[in-house]
Amino acid sequence: MAWFKKGKTEEAEPPKRSKVAEGMWLKCNHCREIVYRKEVDRNNKVCPKCDYHFPISVIERINLLVDLGTFKEWDAELEPQDPLQFQDTRTYKDRTKAQQEKTGRKDAMVIGQGAINGRKVALCVFDFGFMGGSMGSVVGEKICRAVDRALEGRMPLILVTASGGARMQEGILSLMQMAKTSAAVAKLGEAKVPFISILADPTFGGVTASIAMLGDVIIAEPKALIGFAGPRVIEQTIKQQLPDQFQRAEFLLDHGMIDMIVERKQLKEAVSTLVGHF
Repeated sequence: MAWFKKGKTEEAEPPKRSKVAEGMWLKCNHCREIVYRKEVDRNNKVCPKCDYHFPISVIERINLLVDLGTFKEWDAELEPQDPLQFQDTRTYKDRTKAQQEKTGRKDAMVIGQGAINGRKVALCVFDFGFMGGSMGSVVGEKICRAVDRALEGRMPLILVTASGGARMQEGILSLMQMAKTSAAVAKLGEAKVPFISILADPTFGGVTASIAMLGDVIIAEPKALIGFAGPRVIEQTIKQQLPDQFQRAEFLLDHGMIDMIVERKQLKEAVSTLVGHF
């Protein structure tokens, strides 16, 4: 479409969208439909079209799972160092500082104690907003400290994962957290203290390959992406098209990789029932 001005043809400019209008709508990560943001918020951040569970903040996750006012955070002051003096387009120190300012946290893991329907639990929640929830030395250390406190108080450990995997800026020190956290939760099994793993979208890489899949019961939210390498990487490697819905929670349930899929609004009651059973 064009319009004319003083004998000259000029391209018509598309109408500008207001920031308010843009903020009113979301595109679903699963069905790709445009959905009304307020409707999603009212529905516990769940897509009304396909039941996809949007990512939620750490605070929202804690409030969803534990009784109001019962959560007490542990070891919030732990923050990453830079032993490798890693630098790509920016230094690791600059990246972590920017993430700390953005999220208000020292790293990608929040641990603490709360109560679920009156029963005390130790809770670990990944913050995907902090460097993609990547697992570095601080994340591994905090999980291990939560395990120690769970053992001491004989409290079930609840872990909520949302992570892209190991933190590349910490190299082998990050990969070591896979073995470190796996060895820690093995002590829970020896002591007969329950460990429940909740997989949110997305859970990938070294987190999936270690602690996320070691729960006595493994729960996933509907349509969560869960895997080690991403589907595009796998397709390019094996030169084959992957099955429909590959790496979605429903696919993993059908193939015995997880134990159950629970909608967000029912998650607290499901975990409470499991804790009571154990």
